[in-house]
Amino acid sequence: MVSRETPVCNFGWNAVDFDLVGVDDRRVTLQDARGARGLLLMFICNHCPYVKTIRERIVRDCEELAPQGIASVAIMSNDPTEYPEDSFENMKAIAKQYRYSFPYLWDETQGVAKAYDAVCTPDFFGFNSKLELQYRGRLDASGREAIPNATRDLFDAMVQIAQTGIGPQGQIPSIGCAIKWKSS
Repeated sequence: MVSRETPVCNFGWNAVDFDLVGVDDRRVTLQDARGARGLLLMFICNHCPYVKTIRERIVRDCEELAPQGIASVAIMSNDPTEYPEDSFENMKAIAKQYRYSFPYLWDETQGVAKAYDAVCTPDFFGFNSKLELQYRGRLDASGREAIPNATRDLFDAMVQIAQTGIGPQGQIPSIGCAIKWKSS
């Protein structure tokens, strides 16, 4: 496991379009995924220990952000050939088991991860209603171990984005497992 840290938020960077298949076998584009007040786009996977420890908190935050006009989408870009736990069939099972309320999409070519310069799982991108990047940081102050009443950095930032269109200037990078790129 190689841990990586996300880069600093590039405020105002425009979201890149995508067209990916979800675990419900439907295709989803950027326009389909966006909410009235913003979009939380997450790069996650099934096997990463960082993601495994925060799944329930991701689901909670996405469900609580929806009434704020923030839609959520998760993308899995790892190479399932080398990491079978990240296969499309396993994506379906995990989404069902954890009751993902958001589309869970497969980036089979890894083109979307490259377009977003995703570096790890989890890697969170918070966009405003104009699909301009306003947040790229951690989920919360817990790290790999859940801490009761931990500061909810991502949730608080997305609520601020929903209300003002602008994310917080101070952001703490997310940390996780490096994206598992396909061999050339």
